[in-house]
Amino acid sequence: MQCIKLLLLLIVPVVLYMIPADGINNGETICIYTRIFGVECWGCGITRAMFSVLYLRFAEAWEYNSLVVIVFPLLLFE
Repeated sequence: MQCIKLLLLLIVPVVLYMIPADGINNGETICIYTRIFGVECWGCGITRAMFSVLYLRFAEAWEYNSLVVIVFPLLLFE
């Protein structure tokens, strides 16, 4: 079981890295809060920020959502 978990931990970042960043960064928002109220919620941009960190674009990640400095380390810890 530990071997499978370790294998997944190694494979998932590689698979995510293979997703084109342009498709994530330039897509339309699916946030219900933003669509209803017209303003971004605290979670808006976190997916784009995580992909930016994955591509080592830290300034871009900060622009998408500054909470990435909390969420990304927690995700790594998890």
